[in-house]
Amino acid sequence: MILKSIEHLMQRNQNWASSIKEKHPDFFLQLSEQQSPEYLWIGCSDSRVPANQIIDLPPGEVFVHRNIANVVVHTDLNCLSVIQYAVEVLKIKHIIVCGHYGCGGVKASMEDQQYGLIDNWLQHIKDVQRIHASELKSIENENEKFNRLCELNVIEQVKHVANTAIIQYAWKKGYELSVHGWIYSIKNGVIRDLDVTLSGQEEQV
Repeated sequence: MILKSIEHLMQRNQNWASSIKEKHPDFFLQLSEQQSPEYLWIGCSDSRVPANQIIDLPPGEVFVHRNIANVVVHTDLNCLSVIQYAVEVLKIKHIIVCGHYGCGGVKASMEDQQYGLIDNWLQHIKDVQRIHASELKSIENENEKFNRLCELNVIEQVKHVANTAIIQYAWKKGYELSVHGWIYSIKNGVIRDLDVTLSGQEEQV
């Protein structure tokens, strides 16, 4: 019964593959030979924020890591492995940390509730709240405070990426590599650059 309920996805896949082949007969052959993206996207797992679609790039152009609230933790071997592979093997040029307004993970971190296992993960966003407590306290409107925390979370994660041993080593070796912080609005589909790009050790904050 469970299998039957998702059979339509197989059909959608076949339709998608056929439409691509009609437009570009060699697309999948070329795609299967190698991947050489210039971008690593670290984003939220939210289904409304698909990396390739919102920057209008085809498969093969963006290496992607996603988790709840686009958090970069120095003990997260999954995320660190993705970053290392992207930098040292794929030789990407840009790492984009992209959060979004209305992020459920950020919202949950603001609430005085227990959610279970995810509370351990949300603690990292609560840390961002503590770092910026004075600024957030000065914002009276709750929705504006929520939006600002979404932004601040991205800014802090950019710093976390830049401070990893992987990125530090890459910059020391002279890699051309930049880390960017963006935020996406689900309401209008537009990305905003938070102007926190880091391109070398001397730019760290």
